[in-house]
Amino acid sequence: MLMSVSNAPTGAAAQALPPGTTILQVLPALGHGGVERGTLEVAGAIAEAGGRALVASEPGPNVERLTRLGGEHIAMSLASKNPLTIRANAAKLAELIERENVSLVHARSRAPAWAAHMAAERTKTPFVTTFHAAYSESGPLKKRYNSVMASGDRVIAISHFIARLIRQRYDTPPGRLRVIHRGVDLNAFDPAAIGAGRLTAVRKQWGVGANARIVLMPARLTRLKGHGVLISAIANLLRARHLPDLVCVLVGADAGRDAYREELQKHVRTVGLDPQRIVFAPHCEDIAAAMYLADVVVSASTEPEGFGRTLAEAAAMGKPVIATAHGPAGEIVVDGETGWLVPPGKAGPMAEALATVFGLSPRQRQALAFKAMHRARRMFSKQVMCERTLEVYRELLSKTP
Repeated sequence: MLMSVSNAPTGAAAQALPPGTTILQVLPALGHGGVERGTLEVAGAIAEAGGRALVASEPGPNVERLTRLGGEHIAMSLASKNPLTIRANAAKLAELIERENVSLVHARSRAPAWAAHMAAERTKTPFVTTFHAAYSESGPLKKRYNSVMASGDRVIAISHFIARLIRQRYDTPPGRLRVIHRGVDLNAFDPAAIGAGRLTAVRKQWGVGANARIVLMPARLTRLKGHGVLISAIANLLRARHLPDLVCVLVGADAGRDAYREELQKHVRTVGLDPQRIVFAPHCEDIAAAMYLADVVVSASTEPEGFGRTLAEAAAMGKPVIATAHGPAGEIVVDGETGWLVPPGKAGPMAEALATVFGLSPRQRQALAFKAMHRARRMFSKQVMCERTLEVYRELLSKTP
């Protein structure tokens, strides 16, 4: 059983926003991704700080949650990349800014950001962007399209890796850049908060026994997440070690990618694994309980990601993590202390890291858990993320006439 580490605030209490502050966040839709989660968390922080939190997007499954957090949703179709549609959306946003007396606009996705940028310029409203990913740049037009995310009066990068990329590609002045890591809800990702009933429900969903040793990979079923590499690594591990109760659980919706799921199932047979060793689980509503059950959490992405909140959440739960050594993984994982970094796309080194994890003594596991949990709470809490974002807002609002 893992110990709990205090969830006491790691920084100063949130300061109030200036009276009458209205913040408008724009994004394509309020779905279930990391961008949407960050939008909701910041909206709640705005409301707690005495501001008015508006979110303009297509409706989605999280509109009700936004309302519960104290925010207001404005239904707008902002996802189109068509230049004429973007200009029309800019006019709509400018009208919204003036009608609702918006103090600052925060854009979190490229197409909405173009419309919001034009509207903010037209209304002379401070403009913030959050640069969420290492967007591919296949040519000058794509680079131009992506560049709007580096055009804010303040540009928030979700990792130092992303901040370096922004400086290299767009020569953004350091004074406009702020690094704010994505945050973990420490109340949700707390081992002490996980009851036995929740664990039983997750085990039942997966069809695994109480004594199973679980390798968990929480990631949507898409090729860049590297599921095939992990499957090969499991096969390598089991050829070298006798681990009869080991099960690898791949948690993530396939979003209609039936062909990729079938390809992975074929790969399981090709590498000689018993298909019962690999569980393909749908989207898990209780990912904290899922992580509690895991012996190790793996991120096998073959391409760099913007941050990798799964790694921070696993660390907050005191779990060993194995991650591919690119992008921001080294900002989250201290190699050899809170987890292990392995080369991307290489099953051999990943199998060796897995063998190391399953060779840890209980005392070593406890020491790793303690380091990981303390570091996650100090560096990657939702509270820290929200307060630093509000600091960016206050900084710009203090300069507004």
